[in-house]
Amino acid sequence: MIKLSRREMIAGALVAAPAVLSGRARAEDLRPISFTLPWVAEGSNAYAFVAKANGYWTKRGLDVQIVRGYGSTAAAQAIGAGRFQFGLAAAPSGIQAAAKGLPVVALGSAGYDATMGICVLDDSPIKSPKDLEGRKMASTVNSGDYPFLGVYAERAGFDISKVSRVQADPAVRQRLLISKEVDAISGFAISFAPVFETEKISVRNMLYSAAGLTLYNNSLMTQLETLQKEPKLCADICDGLAEAIKFTMLNPDEALQIFLKQVPEMALTANGPASVRVGMGIFNLSMMHEPMIKNGIGFSAPADYESMTDLVMKYVAEPADKKPEQKALFTNDFAGKVKLTPAEHEEAIKKSMPFRKFLA
Repeated sequence: MIKLSRREMIAGALVAAPAVLSGRARAEDLRPISFTLPWVAEGSNAYAFVAKANGYWTKRGLDVQIVRGYGSTAAAQAIGAGRFQFGLAAAPSGIQAAAKGLPVVALGSAGYDATMGICVLDDSPIKSPKDLEGRKMASTVNSGDYPFLGVYAERAGFDISKVSRVQADPAVRQRLLISKEVDAISGFAISFAPVFETEKISVRNMLYSAAGLTLYNNSLMTQLETLQKEPKLCADICDGLAEAIKFTMLNPDEALQIFLKQVPEMALTANGPASVRVGMGIFNLSMMHEPMIKNGIGFSAPADYESMTDLVMKYVAEPADKKPEQKALFTNDFAGKVKLTPAEHEEAIKKSMPFRKFLA
C-alpha cells in the first residue's frame, strides 16, 4: 500500500494547489480535470455527477469534466496511459492493468461488492447454484465477471462442465432469460436489476460474493506519477467524491434529481429515472461493508486487495503479466476522511433496504 511522507504531501500541495476561491468560483479560476466513467452515466456512478453538481470539486478549485467510458478494462487502461487524469474502474481491472505494466493506482474504493453473479427468473426451479447443472446459461465472454465464473462454480459447489453455456452479447442476455431461451445468465446484478425492474420482471441473483469471492466494485484511479507529484490534487478529487457518495447514501431521492438534471437524456426516457434509482440503490448497498463502516468512505482493506490480486493473477492475467506489489496498487492516504455517524449509517441502511431484494 502506498504511503506518502508529510514532506511529499506538502511538496505536492505547493505544486498542485488551486487558486484560493472566495464566493462563487469563476470558471477561469478553476483547473480543468479529465475524468472517465467505467461505462455510461447510470445509477451506479451517479455520485460522480452529484460531486460536480453540488460543487464538491468546484470549492476545491477544480473543473472536472466527466466522460463516459467503454468498460472498466478500457477505463483503467486509459487512466494508466494518461489519457485521463482520474476516473472510475472496477478494482480487478485496475489490478489487471497494473499487471500489464501500466502505472495505475487506486485512491479510494466506491463499492465493496461488484455484484458479479448468476441471475435467474424468480419463478425458476433453480434455487441454488447446484441446480444450474443440466441447465442452459448465457454469458458474455468479455464481461468482467466471466473470468471468475469457474472459481465461483468451484466454491459454490457445482460442476460448470455440466452447465450448457452459450455466448451472448450484453444487450441480448436479458432477452434470452426473459424469453426463457436460457435458464440463467451471468454478469453484474447492478447492471441487470435496473433493466428487469423497469420491465417488471422478477429475478433472483446468486452473487459470487456469497461464495466468498471478494471483488470490489469501482475504484477512483489515477497514474502513479500524479499521486507522487500532486498528492494535494489527489486528495481534493478523493474528498469531493467521498462527500458525494455520503450525500447519495443519505439523500437518494435528491441525488436522483441532481443526476437527471446533469444527464437530461435519462429523464426523457420512460424507464430512465426508475432504472437510475435501482442502480443507485444497489450501489448504496455495496458501500455497507466493514471497510467503510469502520474506516470511512473509500478505505480499501489490504487483505481484500491481496485476495483480489491473487484471483486476477490466477484467472485473468496472461502469461507475460507480472504480479504487482500491493504498495503500487492502492493507497489509503486520502480515504476515510468522510465518515458516517452511527445514526447516519442506520439512516443509509434504512433507505437502501428496498433494494436488497435485487441481491438475494
